[in-house]
Amino acid sequence: MQAKEHGKRYIMLLEDDEDLAEGIELSLRSDDVELVSCRSIAQAEEQMKKRTFDLLILDINLPDGSGLAFCRSVRASSRIPIAMLTVKDMEMDIVRGLECGADDYITKPFSLMVLRARVRALLRRGGEEKAAGYRDERFRFSFDTMEFYKDGSAVELSKTEQRILYLLVSNPGRILTRDRLMEWVWPEGTEYVEDNALSVGIRRLRDKLEDVPSKPDFIKTVYGKGYLWEKF
Repeated sequence: MQAKEHGKRYIMLLEDDEDLAEGIELSLRSDDVELVSCRSIAQAEEQMKKRTFDLLILDINLPDGSGLAFCRSVRASSRIPIAMLTVKDMEMDIVRGLECGADDYITKPFSLMVLRARVRALLRRGGEEKAAGYRDERFRFSFDTMEFYKDGSAVELSKTEQRILYLLVSNPGRILTRDRLMEWVWPEGTEYVEDNALSVGIRRLRDKLEDVPSKPDFIKTVYGKGYLWEKF
């Protein structure tokens, strides 16, 4: 695997439309961004073996398969940020992309200025998460490798649970409002998110991390305000 040049961010674009791909390449290339363009899933898989990427931008309909399936395959072993390119008004494509593990979606046609802004936001967020970890006497969380331990035993967390936990442990003792958590966990918007999705995520985290979930010691509810991570 090729070594990454210090300070440089690597983006893979998987798009089989030559004209669109060229426009995106011209828009995103800069001194600190290297863009690798692929026209098929086979090419993308080969590139993934050669280097580590900071962001993937994937079309859905490709000549040798589905971008959704490729997204699901990558997400099974990596937290790399992924943005899906979808056709305007194709709501089911958006829903399926998010369910497969995509972090954001960009609808075609799109403004190149908006594209650059979304990409920069995903790169920032990916960099923050990659550097993140947490350790104390009872817990060890590694968000880049997706390894989570309680008292030395591995704990399996969903993507949503990981994102909730990340923000909580990054702000120990600090109250995080429901709105702040919702914006972080679902940055693409909450239009397709169930009203109780955050409460369900918190409950499942407690079931996995607390000794007595009904009387949490770590993930505290501050009634009328939000939640906090209590560090002992």
